[in-house]
Amino acid sequence: MLHERAPADHAPAVQPVWPGEPYPLGATYDGAGTNFGIFSEMAEGIELCLFAEDAQIGPETETRIALTEVDGHVWHAYLPDVGPGTAYGYRVHGPWAPAEGAWSNPHKLLLDPYAKIISGQPRWGPACFAYDLDQPDAPSALDSAADVPVSVVHSPFFDWANDRLPRVPMHETVIYEAHVKGLTMLHPDVPEEERGTYRALGHPAIVDHLLRLGVTTLELLPVHHFIQDMHLAERGLRNYWGYNSIGFFAPHDEYAATRASLGQVQELKHVVRTLHEAGIEVILDVVYNHTAEGNHLGPTFCFRGIDNRAYYRLADDPRHYYDFTGTGNTLNARDPWVLQLMMDSLRYWILEMHVDGFRFDLASALARGLHDVDRLSAFFDLIHQDPVVSQVKLIAEPWDVGDGGYQVGNFPPLWSEWNGRYRDTVRDYWRGEPALLGEVASRLTGSSDLYQNDSRHPVASINFVTAHDGFTLADLVAYEEKHNDANGEDNQDGENHNRSWNGGAEGATDLPEVLAIRARQQRNLLATLLLSQGIPMIRHGDELGHSQHGNNNAYCQDNELSWINWDLDEPSAGLLAFSRLLATLRRDHPVFRRRRWFGGRPIHDAASREIAWYRPDGVPMDDEDWHTGHARALSVLLGGDIAWPGARGERITDDGFLLLLNAHDEALAWQLPTGIPGERVTPEFDTATWPDTTPQGWVEGVGISEVAGRSVVVLRIPREPENHR
Repeated sequence: MLHERAPADHAPAVQPVWPGEPYPLGATYDGAGTNFGIFSEMAEGIELCLFAEDAQIGPETETRIALTEVDGHVWHAYLPDVGPGTAYGYRVHGPWAPAEGAWSNPHKLLLDPYAKIISGQPRWGPACFAYDLDQPDAPSALDSAADVPVSVVHSPFFDWANDRLPRVPMHETVIYEAHVKGLTMLHPDVPEEERGTYRALGHPAIVDHLLRLGVTTLELLPVHHFIQDMHLAERGLRNYWGYNSIGFFAPHDEYAATRASLGQVQELKHVVRTLHEAGIEVILDVVYNHTAEGNHLGPTFCFRGIDNRAYYRLADDPRHYYDFTGTGNTLNARDPWVLQLMMDSLRYWILEMHVDGFRFDLASALARGLHDVDRLSAFFDLIHQDPVVSQVKLIAEPWDVGDGGYQVGNFPPLWSEWNGRYRDTVRDYWRGEPALLGEVASRLTGSSDLYQNDSRHPVASINFVTAHDGFTLADLVAYEEKHNDANGEDNQDGENHNRSWNGGAEGATDLPEVLAIRARQQRNLLATLLLSQGIPMIRHGDELGHSQHGNNNAYCQDNELSWINWDLDEPSAGLLAFSRLLATLRRDHPVFRRRRWFGGRPIHDAASREIAWYRPDGVPMDDEDWHTGHARALSVLLGGDIAWPGARGERITDDGFLLLLNAHDEALAWQLPTGIPGERVTPEFDTATWPDTTPQGWVEGVGISEVAGRSVVVLRIPREPENHR
């Protein structure tokens, strides 16, 4: 059913209409009535359309109220006695001139761009389009009210009790990228009626899993209300990831356990409060770069019909859009009204929904001037000067699909970035690519080559090996080619260059030697990720060995291919135990999560007391060693006497750690660096021998004698008591 409401044949009673106020925009309930405000510079007239709370949505059940008050292009009215649960939309009268970028058509019921609740999905058909499908230059005369989502007045009141934002320091942050439905849909401890919903995220079983994994910050894939695409519906598929927003204030209604009573806002607030009580932050993956209305032949649900010229980046031929996103359109972040929409949305999620930050999808698209990405764009200026938005975690996906869109390392201070170079380097290193030692060293130590010159710190780097887009960790070590046939696009979609290695066989296999190397490679990648400087991001399910059977673009797989399987076999349980070991090591030892760069010195400086690099024979690395093309092994000594003080000015000391990395196929003879007595060194783990923590080449009292091929060994050097120094 499009809208979960009981059928009725009546419209709401005609309400008294007061002038109201132009601000705030949207539908604002104050306990006595609701103020409505909507921006449109293009409109010549706007009608507010109300639907009775128990009515089936359609033109025959609506009451239209002409908005006659206009201030600064904001059309507004106040309706006493209209309150939460009232469905509404707008009809905009204005020019119809597609060749000039004008698509006004009052036959189309439009969403409120500021709606806090959106109900329903499109019932795809000709009525969803502003133009006549047989005559694209002619306006459609079909009424869309019964076929499109509607806005709903919401209640802003919620008991936050003593909710406090955890405010986890950036250098202590561990991000877990998760999908509301995918994470919880198959969890056996979550009540069946709650699986796949906001409510499930707050279930004790989920919270406990996050805490034991060392997660401080839950990053949710898009929860802004999004549209189920027509082309997917025609193939019997669904938009799973949700990168198809149509409402930037409204939580997606399909994730609500109590959809019939429009409970999505209250449920999500409750989950945020619950996670905060456990000390876990919530950040949102937000998609302000485009909308679900697609290209010029797409549907009209909201922005296109309200003011197409303001909301979208129009091309030189204004019938068309600039497309820096690969979706058909790009929101116009140069327009002051669009910038206000974005900033109002961000502030709403912080102040009213209590979220702790944002990850901006295709953020380069938001920073484009006329064509190029501009570090000094109005979008950045507004965020940096805003007293609310500037104080939360801000993470950029620093690229888009346009020319010059790859901007890793180029975002301004205050921002952290998905470090695509970290992902590529770590993947290449562990699949055996040569001549990478210098690059590996930079990525392990926070990528100072990318972020140090503009006053940023290691936390500017969001380190990741996998994310929602691409292979899972299990598939990264099991497939060299994508296998996306289930998407119905002839395996043409998704990334072709995955920087993956299958261990000797493509996909499913029973060969013990292949399964063993795949398990070890997963441990290698997780160990590298969790022990690097910067902020680690774990893709949900990677710690459980989740596989999508080689599908590296599961955006439309809302099924068990994408949902996390919590019925763990022995290898999956072992990987989870190893992941928890890494989380504990990172949490307990500040040497792995430094606030600043290594003593202010270059990471290759032999005089640094905080970090030193060695060849497998225990000799310090020199310039020639860094450029030896065939070398794939090195060790790094992380000193425990940290130069930078703690948050309260205290001296920070820790044990020292020696990380031995061997990406060669074969075992290599290894020696401890001179001056490190073997009797003082304690092994933490060896990815080749796990769950036995004793390294393969361990000699008691002497130290290490060899390191197995494709493995990581971590050795701890306990700090000496103060009176022995």
